[in-house]
Amino acid sequence: MEVMRMPNIKSAKKRVLVTERKNEANKMKKSELRTQLKKAKVAVASGEASEDLIKDTQKKLDKAVAKGHISKQAAARNKSRLAKAANAAK
Repeated sequence: MEVMRMPNIKSAKKRVLVTERKNEANKMKKSELRTQLKKAKVAVASGEASEDLIKDTQKKLDKAVAKGHISKQAAARNKSRLAKAANAAK
């Protein structure tokens, strides 16, 4: 069991609340990105992948990098794997 300690200083209290909100938002964005990647991988594997789906997934990866949700290398790796799978499926 984790004990939460609330700070006494007003600005520190605000930082705790803001950090919690931002953590939740970042979790949602990361989860959304993972879901998009899974959808694209399943579509490619089943042969139903369209160019638009792949481009949209790559665009979301680039936006996640710009926002700092994932690293540049992780996005490049995912984009490369997705493109490789899509080209092999053709």
